[in-house]
Amino acid sequence: MNLELITSSALDGIRHGFFTRKGGASSGVYAGLNCGGGSDDQADAVALNRARAAAAMEATPEALVAVHQVHSPDVVTVREPLSGDRPRADALVTDVPGLVLTVLTADCEPVLFADAEAGVIGAAHAGWRGALDGVLEATLDAMVALGARREAIHAVIGPTISQANYEVGPEFMERFMDEDPENGRFFAGGHGDRVMFDLPAFGLYRLREAGVGHAEWTRHCTYADPERFYSYRRSVHRREADYGRLISAIRL
Repeated sequence: MNLELITSSALDGIRHGFFTRKGGASSGVYAGLNCGGGSDDQADAVALNRARAAAAMEATPEALVAVHQVHSPDVVTVREPLSGDRPRADALVTDVPGLVLTVLTADCEPVLFADAEAGVIGAAHAGWRGALDGVLEATLDAMVALGARREAIHAVIGPTISQANYEVGPEFMERFMDEDPENGRFFAGGHGDRVMFDLPAFGLYRLREAGVGHAEWTRHCTYADPERFYSYRRSVHRREADYGRLISAIRL
């Protein structure tokens, strides 16, 4: 089965893709293109899936660059393939052709960035905590440090959990309201004291406030489409033992 990549015209001229779970070698709850080495999936299957993703990006598996994601605002500037222990961070930027920046997600936002004219790209893993703490703004700052112009950067949020499926408690909302009372716009009523959080809208707001030239969401919900996407929250609701991770990638 062929791999499925979701792309955006906003990143035309830059090879990129938000991979779905289609076309992979994994089975069971991981069925498909699970690229998460941190899952309990068979290591050989994950390696094969990553190799297939690399081939789709016209690169070798060694060119795939990743970090140890920890829901932080930290960004790594990459100039060569990483070896040894991966740095603990949640975003990567580069101006080196051939390196493939990757992030893994299973409900959080995968965000791909490019200033095509300057030849600078970025990739970020933005869950609610990372987005609130500034990982998107930090990624833009790191790109500017490499010569990108903020107003020339295009940012695309890939498949992530939508508001209709992201129920949270009052203490969650309070964190956002303490940061900025205007954040109330990203919550809608749920059942009882529960509320529904709009993660992609919050991500778009943070990107636009930071001055990007263009920001969009592909409008795919990971939770709502089990045939195409892994979802941590869906796996919890189904009482599954584990879940796969989607890979998103970009290269010059």
